[in-house]
Amino acid sequence: MSQSSPDHSLWCRRYRPADTATARLVCLPHAGGSASYFLPVSAALTPQVDVVSIQYPGRQDRRNEKPVTDLSQLADRLHAVLRDEPELPLTFFGHSMGASLAFEVALRLEADGRAPVRLFASGRRAPSVFRPETVHRLDDAGLLAEIRRLNGTSSLVLDDDELMRAALPALRADYQAAELYRARPDAAVHCPITVLTGDRDPKTSLDDAQAWAAHTTSDSFDVQVFPGGHFFLSDQTDDVIKLLDQHFRSC
Repeated sequence: MSQSSPDHSLWCRRYRPADTATARLVCLPHAGGSASYFLPVSAALTPQVDVVSIQYPGRQDRRNEKPVTDLSQLADRLHAVLRDEPELPLTFFGHSMGASLAFEVALRLEADGRAPVRLFASGRRAPSVFRPETVHRLDDAGLLAEIRRLNGTSSLVLDDDELMRAALPALRADYQAAELYRARPDAAVHCPITVLTGDRDPKTSLDDAQAWAAHTTSDSFDVQVFPGGHFFLSDQTDDVIKLLDQHFRSC
């Protein structure tokens, strides 16, 4: 699969040209999220970094595609795209469901001999920490209530019935993929892991965040705690970008 293939362009969004970049950052959004969530990151880091934001099937311009309800299948499909990217030192940044997905894709790339430089896992408990959740089985009103509780979508979108009806199938599919995901307790990447978490995140406790340490064989592991809830990224964008910038300056 070439970089210019239609399938590749559906998955990988580059909002700024980065022809002279010396490193690549692949950003994976949360359940119900889209590639555009990482526009601020792209604006801040390119052109020095090739920022690739991933667009999952079933949303925005991919709304006519069937969303994926199994995280391992989603990882397989994304791996097939990313393994054909021109080689650059690769860093993953995944938020919430995107963190679990980034971990799974990193495992697959390492098996190919293309280990990432680092994995940033944001707003998500460690892969070995399984908690039975059934949000994906709620009716539409219940699902929307959960989104409001986490404050992951602007109120303008939540108040727009037409937009929300269009978004619900992908949102439900993502929740199913995230909630049913089970990793092997001993699954581990070789690259370093940095975990980002909000100090008031109802979905991820500090213990849940620190449990990521068991999923890397690297001696380099750290947890960065930010003020905020599950979507602390929205309020702490500048500090998160500073963290990423420091990472790329040290690579």
